[in-house]
Amino acid sequence: MADPKGFLTTGREVARTRPVEERVKDWNEVYVPGSLLPIISKQAGRCMDCGIPFCHNGCPLGNLIPEWNDYAYREDWTAASERLHATNNFPEFTGRLCPAPCESACVLAINQPAVTIKNVEVSIIDKAWDSGDVTPQPPERLSGKTVAVIGSGPAGLAAAQQLTRAGHTVAVYERADRIGGLLRYGIPEFKMEKVHINRRIEQMRAEGTKFRTEVEVGRDIDAAKLRKRYDAVVIAAGATVSRDLPVPGRELKGIHFAMEYLPLSNKVREGDLTVSPITAEGKHVVVIGGGDTGADCVGTAHRQGAASVTQLEIMPRPGDERAGHQPWPTFPMLYKVTSAHEEGGERLYSVSTTHFEGDEDGNVQSLHLIEVEFTNGKLEQKPGTERSIPAQLVTLAMGFTGTDQENGLVEQFGLELDERGNIARDADFATNVPGVYVAGDAGRGQSLIVWAIAEGRSAARGVDRHLTGASDLPAPIRPTDRALTV
Repeated sequence: MADPKGFLTTGREVARTRPVEERVKDWNEVYVPGSLLPIISKQAGRCMDCGIPFCHNGCPLGNLIPEWNDYAYREDWTAASERLHATNNFPEFTGRLCPAPCESACVLAINQPAVTIKNVEVSIIDKAWDSGDVTPQPPERLSGKTVAVIGSGPAGLAAAQQLTRAGHTVAVYERADRIGGLLRYGIPEFKMEKVHINRRIEQMRAEGTKFRTEVEVGRDIDAAKLRKRYDAVVIAAGATVSRDLPVPGRELKGIHFAMEYLPLSNKVREGDLTVSPITAEGKHVVVIGGGDTGADCVGTAHRQGAASVTQLEIMPRPGDERAGHQPWPTFPMLYKVTSAHEEGGERLYSVSTTHFEGDEDGNVQSLHLIEVEFTNGKLEQKPGTERSIPAQLVTLAMGFTGTDQENGLVEQFGLELDERGNIARDADFATNVPGVYVAGDAGRGQSLIVWAIAEGRSAARGVDRHLTGASDLPAPIRPTDRALTV
């Protein structure tokens, strides 16, 4: 145990963010560099090393949280990094982007603020990179087997790294011009600077993983032919079909999916564009959708100089404290103020868009909404609450409905889908096509980054067992496992 009295003597303290007026002028991460290390050992000491650590259950990766908390408390960063990497290929991703269901399941959180597990995690991995503790781990011998991984998001990268380290020759196919999937083009730089992706890719290259960019399986290469070329295939193409809003005026110019809007600002940061062709500068911006993608749109609009930003959510405003029907250790729906929300803008809850209006040139100018409420489980509009708000740029951030079927990948492989439109798989993450496996959102549906990495690791075990007859690779979850929530 780290500090036997730490949870009694030390209060919760999280990473400090840079002043709003400073950070909205750049695209760097919002946190004060180096602000965690002076406090993180004491924060790790708040861990009670519970006899039954429910944080393990809250985390689909089964992270060894009490163990690396103890090492962080003792400032044994090398040992902490080893324990961290024992269950997680990319802790610098989850430490920045995961909503930390482990903290909701922390035993201390029953009646006190939870241990800052996420901050401890990111401190350990950043220290490990700075100290040179993160090195390539090439396999001792090659199996002679080949694997293609379709998609380079967190699920695809995790599967590829695990299979490469198991001795297989792995090639990752990515339809974009750079590796990373939504980590690269869906996550703004102020949430995670892309240097964290780049150095992981270099580590994977040094281990032997091959990368093929600007190749879309189904369009640029026939899926059936790809299957014949490799001994196994892992589909980790994500759930990239955005949920649309079919209301009058949707065809107006200036209304875009979030995944049309966000990647362009990242391309500016990569140096591909001077300015984004879709910009919020000087415009009244409306973001439809109250989740993390919506918050990313809000923060991006602030940095582009929006005149105003309004975020709409059809659901009621969550409470500030855990509700009685969301008991510990489930992941509760709580009101969150992200760094983007700290920077300004208005948030409207229990509202639904009825239609858009435009000018004579077909550009959106306003959005009409109405208040709604749930009655007996049914969404109903409240008469007399209609109003309009200015909207010169609208982003649709209402989630995703499934994997892309228009590019031919599903049809060419001959894949079966489940009742929700995801690619069906068995207990080993195998599809109905022999040798073809699926991991991440393509099989699970829209989910969290920590679930994607867990799926990639688990699917890698299924592939390894298929290729060799047995596997020592870990499989933290089953395809049927779901989040610890209500």
